[in-house]
Amino acid sequence: MGLVAEYQIDCDALPLTEVATTVPEATLTLDIQFNHGDRPPFLVTIQNGFQSTIETAFTDAFDVGAWTLVGQAGDTFRYQVRSALSFEEQLGDHINDLAGLEALATADAIIERIEVLPSGWRQTGWFANRDTFNEFSSFWQQNADFQLLRLTHDDESKPAGDGLTDRQREALRIAYKRGYFEIPRQASLEDIAAELEISASSVSERLRRAQTELIEETVAPTWPPLPQ
Repeated sequence: MGLVAEYQIDCDALPLTEVATTVPEATLTLDIQFNHGDRPPFLVTIQNGFQSTIETAFTDAFDVGAWTLVGQAGDTFRYQVRSALSFEEQLGDHINDLAGLEALATADAIIERIEVLPSGWRQTGWFANRDTFNEFSSFWQQNADFQLLRLTHDDESKPAGDGLTDRQREALRIAYKRGYFEIPRQASLEDIAAELEISASSVSERLRRAQTELIEETVAPTWPPLPQ
């Protein structure tokens, strides 16, 4: 029986973390297009960001060589991004076992989702068995800060909205009550931050993560493919 795991890798040397830092209000997810040499291009999907800000962040990022907008649907943008660096140039000073990283690409696993964070990557993957997952987790525990968020068997369903933490749910409720989601907005991030007694940037990240969880469980399964 296979496993489904969600985990976070805190390593700010991973590709596109600089872009995620520059546009913290946006949600960045990527697919790696392997079999393109040592600089595989990324297919990057971005939600909740301003197009001009996103594209300026790509242009300014040290690890982005070129980017192309390949599709748009509402506030969702999809880009092909070519790296300016090889994996060795990008990660060589931070990860000792680059050969082990390359070997993970051929393991019996499918990385279904990669979300880029300012601190690293948050991934969801399907693993053929416990040994395969242990190979992944052991590698990242040895080479970065690794945090397991969820681990289930692949036949265990996850109820809609189950991924929300209590803090995320609280932030959503307060934001809704204060009118943050109304048009025009009746409250700012600073207003919500004052009530929660945290920083505005923390509120932004908490709301973004909560919205991502809800989208994954409700909208994403029926979202039409973006134009190519």
